Amino acid sequence: MVEPSALYYNVIMTSWGQVAAVWSDMGLWELGFPRPEENAAFADIHAKKISVLTADQEACLWSEQLAEELRLYFQGFPVAFGVPVDWRFYSLFQKAVLTYTAAIPYGATVSYQTVAQAVGSPKAARAVGGAMHSNRTPLVVPCHRVIGASGSLTGFGGGLDMKKALLLLETQQQ
Repeated sequence: MVEPSALYYNVIMTSWGQVAAVWSDMGLWELGFPRPEENAAFADIHAKKISVLTADQEACLWSEQLAEELRLYFQGFPVAFGVPVDWRFYSLFQKAVLTYTAAIPYGATVSYQTVAQAVGSPKAARAVGGAMHSNRTPLVVPCHRVIGASGSLTGFGGGLDMKKALLLLETQQQ
């Protein structure tokens, strides 16, 4: 796998806070969670450790699209994110899990077990959790929609309060 030659970032203002977006030449590389200030927005970003990261408000042609999609999403509108995701550096299993997760409809939830079965590894519910942990683009790849078999909210990089808030946002409009 080839590391992107350059990564660019911009910060997107949303009604929930600032979101850091990192872009490669192939699409969205990494996305942070909404945070109250720019420095906090980068707390979730790992790309700065692996490559040259350059600030660029016009980082790529998808920035404006993502900003509009996030604006609508945080206002409670059902959004099917359309920006391309750069899938490099994921294992085949991680990519299968995350592409399946990207297709979970707005407002729906599925269990880790359901995802494991869908990707052809019915005994790999824990491994699905590991793949979710590797998700660099939460919200666009909505790992918050994956829950425990009992309906419990388990593990989430943005914290369980954020997971609960995102699920509540999505179910209020239904």
